[in-house]
Parts: sequence; structure tokens; C-alpha cells
Amino acid sequence: MVAGEPALQQQVHALYSDHHGWLFGWLRGRLGNSFDAADIAHDTFMRVLVGLRADAIPTLREPRAYLTTVAKRLVINHGQRQSLERAYLASLALLPEATVPSVEERAILLETLHELDALLDELPARARTAFLLSQLEGLSYDDIAARLQVSVRTVTRYMAQGFAQCLRLMLAQQP
Repeated sequence: MVAGEPALQQQVHALYSDHHGWLFGWLRGRLGNSFDAADIAHDTFMRVLVGLRADAIPTLREPRAYLTTVAKRLVINHGQRQSLERAYLASLALLPEATVPSVEERAILLETLHELDALLDELPARARTAFLLSQLEGLSYDDIAARLQVSVRTVTRYMAQGFAQCLRLMLAQQP
């Protein structure tokens, strides 16, 4: 720590220097590779920093437990992204060669899928399920209502939430 650093900066520096190596090692063991572990360790500390109040890091009695909780969520998100990528690549493999998107188009589509997945992840679980049943499986609102054991009106509300999330994505991508 450098004399004259603001207290918050000193606290962040101490948290990082005291626990980054441990967190990286824990993630490397859990994920099986150093590259993903480094990325997620970095993202964990970024999440902590973004979530801080402007004046102080909360006093953490168990900083490693806190970092582990944040990191576990990021590991789950990482796994979901990988699963989404595998499903996307598997669907591409089924396309006739003439219709396969270029590498650039695939990257753009994959990024859009990640953004959409993140937005849908913000939905309540039943709303997300209803939206995906409609959009991916082509089920009618009546069929979704029966499967989820809710009213068609509730399915309509769930769908509105899903479309609102998609609209947020579309509006965020406009220049």
C-alpha cells in the first residue's frame, strides 16, 4: 500500500493481495485450467469492486467465504455460457455447409446469445421457462399453462416479461 492512497483503495488492495492467490488456486482446482481460473478470479474482484459503496468495503469477517460465494456464481454463469456455446455449435453442425455462417457471423451470433441468456437469467425462473418453451419449443400458451400448471393469463404475463427483456437487449445494441 502506498502512503496517501485513499482508505477505500487501500482496503481493495489489501483484499486483493491477501486473497487473489488463494482464490485463483481454488478456481484452478475447480475448473481444471488456469485460463478460466484467471478470468473468473479477475471477474470476482471486479464484481466486488462494482458492488462496493463509494465510501468503504464492508467489513468482512470471512472474506474468503464472501469471495467464494461470488466466484461460485461466476463459475455457474461460465458453465451456462459453455453449455450454450456447445448447443449452438451442435446446431451449426446440422446445417448444410452452404448455410453455415462465417466465423465473424458466428461470433456475433454467439455474443448475442450470451447477452440474451444473461437477460433471460434476470427473469424469474417460471417466466424464463415459459418464454423458452414458447420460443424454442414452439408451445402454445395453453400448452405452457398446462405444463407449468398456471393460467393462460399468467403465461401471457410471463411472456410479456420475456419480450420486455429481449427489447432491452435490442435497444441496448442500437447506436
